[in-house]
Amino acid sequence: QVQLLESGGGSVQSGGSLRLSCAGSGYTYSSYCMGWFRQVPGKEREGVASVDSDGRISYADSVKGRFTISPGNAKNTLYLQMNSLKPEDTAMYYCAAVPLGVASATLSSLYCLRAGNYGEDDWGKGTLVTVSS
Repeated sequence: QVQLLESGGGSVQSGGSLRLSCAGSGYTYSSYCMGWFRQVPGKEREGVASVDSDGRISYADSVKGRFTISPGNAKNTLYLQMNSLKPEDTAMYYCAAVPLGVASATLSSLYCLRAGNYGEDDWGKGTLVTVSS
């Protein structure tokens, strides 16, 4: 059974930093997308940062230069270093992973950043990030 467990959320002041962690278990994907997404009530879930099995990384324009996604040394782990946080970064943050039926390099570099490309069972339960001004 695929499980993704996020941790590291919390409350910080504007300009602060947080590091989110995601630990995945119950799967081995040879070609895959993995990413961080966020959602606020009343809005669609949006891609924040993603990485694929070919090592390509994509970021949402709103976080470029402030957030860094990185795979962990342990299998199926993923981190998101968030610096210079802003109140508009406040959201529930989700980790997701999905296997691909083709080599990830054949897909658009933004494919893994689209929430719609992940199935309903490909998500963790989320960790809340609150940034106060």
